Amino acid sequence: MSAFAPPSLAFRSALLTFAALALAPDVAVTAVAGELPAISSRQRAEKKSFSDGEIVDGFLKTAFGAEYHLAGRVDRIRKFDGPVRVYAESDRADRKAQLAKVVADIGKRVQHLDIAMIDTNEAANVRVKLVRDRDLFRTISSFYGAEKAREIRSSLDPQCLSGFRKNDNFEIEHSDVILTVDNGDFTFLDCAYEELLQSLGPINDTASVPWTMFNDNVSMGYFDVYDQYILNLLYDPRIKAGMTVAEVKAVLPTVLADVRTWVKQVNDLKE
Repeated sequence: MSAFAPPSLAFRSALLTFAALALAPDVAVTAVAGELPAISSRQRAEKKSFSDGEIVDGFLKTAFGAEYHLAGRVDRIRKFDGPVRVYAESDRADRKAQLAKVVADIGKRVQHLDIAMIDTNEAANVRVKLVRDRDLFRTISSFYGAEKAREIRSSLDPQCLSGFRKNDNFEIEHSDVILTVDNGDFTFLDCAYEELLQSLGPINDTASVPWTMFNDNVSMGYFDVYDQYILNLLYDPRIKAGMTVAEVKAVLPTVLADVRTWVKQVNDLKE
């Protein structure tokens, strides 16, 4: 994969998110999310009932702003406006298969998002680079340059990261995701879900919302109900790229009512 060219594009109009995760021992990988004890235990304890205020608060905090802000405006909705096609670059067939299941799961649970894996890099608008942990810094350097990579490593020490490039209408045109393949199943799945979802637009991490994976203190490893609310709100057609907070708040009550119906249905939630 070639390095990004001009710096203004390297940081997708200068909005990046990085997730720092604890190391885990590598194991033979055949498991999917529901087969891992660390994930199944979290699913059993998961909070699935939220007030309108709790959902709206998390949506506004993650869909606006940016955890790692270099330049450009972060006070607008950012999202893809069309099909999302994901290409994985790796020689690890097992991790590519896990990634494909993550992408399919996201597509199943976000009503108005057309997302799928694709076999060719040229046709993809989300590119996932799967690397060994020892190659992570070198990969970051190839994307963003050695000086910026050192800054990223010293300030964030990421285990995985994502970034996107948007146009003047705040529509995401291209996203890049870097995941490590040799830090265990849980870390891989946790990174894959968080970084893929953040590459779709909710780029801002927040420590003030305890139910979202977009909180550096929270590790999930699966697509939890609360974050399904956030992504379904973001990709509802009435929430448009470029909207301000005030514009979003004007339509949120109606959108949220419909999103509640969908999330309840797709997760078989009880009253």
